[in-house]
Amino acid sequence: MVNTYDEIFDAALSLPPGLRAMLAEHLFKSLDAENQLEIDPLWAEEAEKRFQAVEQGEVTLISGEQVLRELRSRSK
Repeated sequence: MVNTYDEIFDAALSLPPGLRAMLAEHLFKSLDAENQLEIDPLWAEEAEKRFQAVEQGEVTLISGEQVLRELRSRSK
């Protein structure tokens, strides 16, 4: 039997909250790359390096508002 997206979605919504959460987690994990277990520690290491750079004053932080202003000015 082939189910449409709407049928699957409706069936998922009829599940109790705990089962919906488990389903969502499984679906989310299915999007991971095959080598996600290798990638995650590398990203954690990079995040730590960036955090340390900020803490040690090695980088200059700018606000999100400024970033958006600069991006918007580039698109004009």
